[in-house]
Amino acid sequence: MSVVQEAYVAGVSTRKVDQVVESLGLRISKSEVSRICQGLDEQVDAFRNRPLEGRYPYLWLDAKVERVRDGGRVVRKALVLAYGVHESGYREVIALDVGEAETEAFWRSFLRGLVERGLSGVQLVVSDAHAGLKKAIAQVLGCPWQRCTVHFLREALGHARREQQPMLAALLRPIFNADAGEQARELVGDALDRLRQPLPKIAELLEEAEEDLLAFYGFPDAHWPKLRSTNPLERVNREIGRRTDVVGIFPNDKSLIRLAASVVIEQNDEWLVGHRYLSAHSLNTIVNEEKETKTKQENRELTTA
Repeated sequence: MSVVQEAYVAGVSTRKVDQVVESLGLRISKSEVSRICQGLDEQVDAFRNRPLEGRYPYLWLDAKVERVRDGGRVVRKALVLAYGVHESGYREVIALDVGEAETEAFWRSFLRGLVERGLSGVQLVVSDAHAGLKKAIAQVLGCPWQRCTVHFLREALGHARREQQPMLAALLRPIFNADAGEQARELVGDALDRLRQPLPKIAELLEEAEEDLLAFYGFPDAHWPKLRSTNPLERVNREIGRRTDVVGIFPNDKSLIRLAASVVIEQNDEWLVGHRYLSAHSLNTIVNEEKETKTKQENRELTTA
């Protein structure tokens, strides 16, 4: 059973697991492989429902499309993940679920589930520009939102002709690598002046997104490289994809959650025994500031009452 489960999580298809087991002098059917793999569900459920203790100043949210059989049809569903940095400096995937689509209602329910499990202290959420997700973040967490700069740059380049793309990239990339927020805003102003005539659509996109693209500058500069995009979470998604591509089409939501969560559990274990993602000292500053702000707000509310 242990060999079958390990092979499954490693990305070996159920059709090929019998070959692995045969090398041990045994025979096993595909249905038996599926039954044995269901033994992972207890571990997966415990992982997905574990209480969240302490504060998570930074949270990344992302979704990956997978094919799942539902009602006799094969449909595309969203496998969503929440990845956070704990106040201790260690990173972890704190939630995983499957939704019919990335709707505002789904994201709101997903975030409320995190809060019910104990999520607190979130000061910045990083994600792509999904309108429903942005609204859900404001309603449930009420904290600043950072739009992924990598996604924005790809979108902007998609609105330019091939020969215009090098010039556009040279204008936009320095904005996200500035020495300070004030310098970044000056670079945005310069870029807008140069883009309004030849590329008005991109100028409009940049102007509308400015505050959300530069939100990360409000935090310690040592954290900036980690906060300006969803790249940290996308690396996890790629590893999940390497395993899910073997399956192709999942028979139901539960089987998709089982495999993806098993991969994530393995990744979390590696992170917990590795180096801190961000130093605890650098996080203490913003965590303490958040605690003081919350205490002052509670005192004002008591005084008013």
